[in-house]
Amino acid sequence: MIRINSTLTGIAFFFALCLFFICPTGYLAAQPVKNSLQKDAASLVNVFLGTSGDHGQMSPAASYPFSMLSIGPQTYPNTHTGYEYNAKKFLGFTHNRFEGVGCTGSGGLILIKPFIGQSPDSELIKSAQSASPGFYSVSFTNRITAELSVFHKSGMHRYQFPEGEKGFSIDLRHSLSNGFVNEEHRIERNTLSGWVDAKTTCSAGKYRLYYFAEFNKGINLQEQGNHKLLGKLQPDMRSAEIRIALSSVSIDYAKASLFSNDFDALKQKSANEWNSLLNTIKVKGEPEREKLFYSLLYRAVQSPYVISEKDGIYKGTNGTEQHSSDIRYNGWAVWDNYRTQLPLLSIAWPERYKGISASLADLYRFGKKDYATQNEPSNTVRTEHTIVVLLDAYRKGYKVEFSKIIDSLIKEVDGLDFSRPDKALESSYDAWALSEILGILKKKELSEKYKQKALQYKEYWNKDFKDLSRPDIDRMQARGLYQGTIWQYRWFVPFDVKGLIELTGGDKEYTSQLDRFFENDYYNHANEPDLQVPLMYNASPEPWKSQALMHQLAADTVVQYYFNDNSRGIDPFVDVIYKNEPAAYIRTMDDDAGAMSAWYVFAACGFSPACVGWPVYYLNLPLFQSVQFSWPGRKPFTIKVENYSPGNRYIGKVILNGKELNRNYITHEEIMSGGTIVFEASGTPVKNWGIKEQWISQVDK
Repeated sequence: MIRINSTLTGIAFFFALCLFFICPTGYLAAQPVKNSLQKDAASLVNVFLGTSGDHGQMSPAASYPFSMLSIGPQTYPNTHTGYEYNAKKFLGFTHNRFEGVGCTGSGGLILIKPFIGQSPDSELIKSAQSASPGFYSVSFTNRITAELSVFHKSGMHRYQFPEGEKGFSIDLRHSLSNGFVNEEHRIERNTLSGWVDAKTTCSAGKYRLYYFAEFNKGINLQEQGNHKLLGKLQPDMRSAEIRIALSSVSIDYAKASLFSNDFDALKQKSANEWNSLLNTIKVKGEPEREKLFYSLLYRAVQSPYVISEKDGIYKGTNGTEQHSSDIRYNGWAVWDNYRTQLPLLSIAWPERYKGISASLADLYRFGKKDYATQNEPSNTVRTEHTIVVLLDAYRKGYKVEFSKIIDSLIKEVDGLDFSRPDKALESSYDAWALSEILGILKKKELSEKYKQKALQYKEYWNKDFKDLSRPDIDRMQARGLYQGTIWQYRWFVPFDVKGLIELTGGDKEYTSQLDRFFENDYYNHANEPDLQVPLMYNASPEPWKSQALMHQLAADTVVQYYFNDNSRGIDPFVDVIYKNEPAAYIRTMDDDAGAMSAWYVFAACGFSPACVGWPVYYLNLPLFQSVQFSWPGRKPFTIKVENYSPGNRYIGKVILNGKELNRNYITHEEIMSGGTIVFEASGTPVKNWGIKEQWISQVDK
């Protein structure tokens, strides 16, 4: 095996990549890319995937890519996102939510409920519903129908009513998980404006949303007390519309964002933008697998949220007003999605990722917290490992001004927790990233200091993870672990797999222990702590086993004993994980802001991040006959599979731009440069492929 020197490789990548990321960031989600593979990708999306129970915690709300506004149904009972697919009783419609994240959900602000008769307490019972990207529609047994659509930070409600008395009930203190803090509002004729303060996910911080809503003329808005209002329609009105927009800066900005055309125009614009964005990745294969792919790709671009206005004004996480020529974002779940979703965004939408990476760097300027501040510009979750994401972005060619935030980076790493076995490994990863950043800044002595701090992981590993004979190694949360077992966390040394192999006893023992891990079903795809382990055979003499695992976890039946409620079930989950239905995923498996959806997208395309912090991806056999990444103004990157069959899972040969590739990885530069990679598929393991030249992360002594 050839063990590549990661540092030298990364530096070479960076200088080459600098040429590829100098284009300005546009305000739109994507620009249309014209080629022969253009398709109506949005029509393939099933927005009801993962919307039942604790099977993803997703929402069918009308949304727009990376928008803080998502107008969706609020059901009784509800789940983390306020909606349960099987529920029939609706409470109304709310205007934000954070998808697939933990605790008990967040968002659910500004509840609007249509009603008939004199009492707003009359029930809404679902009779039928439909939805597509940017659009949601439902009809009720009382003959009210509702349609919702969103474009950027603006959206519209459109209602049809039967004859008789009717109106809207508006609850400004409604929220998920008791998150309401305070609000102020103003009624002026047929408009309602104000702000709402609410708790972030897990109630760790607080955010403020400004809004401006415009109702049809003839709707009389009245105070009802206790943060509630009533909007009565004239008896002869059979239809009504509500325009609403959000801002993290001010009411005036929200008002300026209101969509001025009609509902159908807004719906069409939203659909067009969704199509442009989803068409960045074009897949060709089995129709049902295509539908699953686009349904999951759709989930991967719900957050982070655009918080800046068109003139560049935005609020920092310290509450101060700022200005940027690039789009600014907030709404993070970094500990969950730094492994998959953020790397996917860095490839598929580089014009977006420029602002995303800069926004992450901003957190250190404004006083970063692991979870949230008390002045967040939007709902958010957590930001651990942001330092790793910034190193990763820099090595992919994105501009990160480390010199301006290095003191904050050092302060964060100096304050990391090494008190528990899992925390020790997690914190060592961040210490390694800081060492690499200090090396980039030519601070040699400090870089060496934090490299040695990172390498202390070996002491923690030998103490808690080496001995596999102890009785608690397969017990959830043993020794204070967070949502995992000793078996699952022991592999978490992504920055020094070479060192980990040495700790286990060498290649043979490393491979044997991986075999034991998977043969005994110790792996847990319901959560992230061991999400990278299926790829770790790529650092062994048997990379074909990673190819088999990636295919199985993405498209075949698996056995899973662990659940995200910190339990190891007596009866296992035995099924396909990624299903295009409301009860998707493993029970209790959250999508975690696109983390799990993005994992599938990578697996389906045939490459996945080897170690976030290095611009390298391990190869597996794609799930489609062809995949193409297309970017405005750039040469597309095309992936083809010869001898394709839905059941084939092994790589026989790889040709990159006409030359045979003898290594089991591809670089970020090679992807972004465009060209063609051809996989030759095999139904049986090709055991001599991918072992001559392997990428294995290591820390130089």
